[in-house]
Amino acid sequence: MSEEGNFWITIAEKLIGIILIIVSIIMLYVTATSGATLNLFTGFFGFLGAVVLVAGALLIVVKPPE
Repeated sequence: MSEEGNFWITIAEKLIGIILIIVSIIMLYVTATSGATLNLFTGFFGFLGAVVLVAGALLIVVKPPE
């Protein structure tokens, strides 16, 4: 793969990571503010938000192999 192709793949990976982090922050906020409505599922949705947050952070931090 050419250098230009690697550049765009890296940019796309970082952008998807940022989008995942934004989505997870929104998920965690909505879960925290509507705990009374969710009742039993508050922990479940909090866990899902944390998983998406970790996935987004890993996409930003990890370097693709060259």
